[in-house]
Amino acid sequence: MRWILQEAAQTAKRHPMFADTCSQLARRRGANIATVAIARRLLARSFHILTQLEEASISEKALPGALASLHEPATRPLS
Repeated sequence: MRWILQEAAQTAKRHPMFADTCSQLARRRGANIATVAIARRLLARSFHILTQLEEASISEKALPGALASLHEPATRPLS
């Protein structure tokens, strides 16, 4: 996993979203540390995206049942 993140960071640090951060970190701490920092940011973003997708799929599964109960006619037995 670490190797994949490092390879992704090599490409991502040239992307405008990460380029400024990477160049600032590289000046202060060095190029290798900047690459590791970008890899960590990629990991954090992917975690949040996957968490949001999981929450969305859970809410979609729960939604049809909740809507079905709202649309059922309210019937009361005649006494």
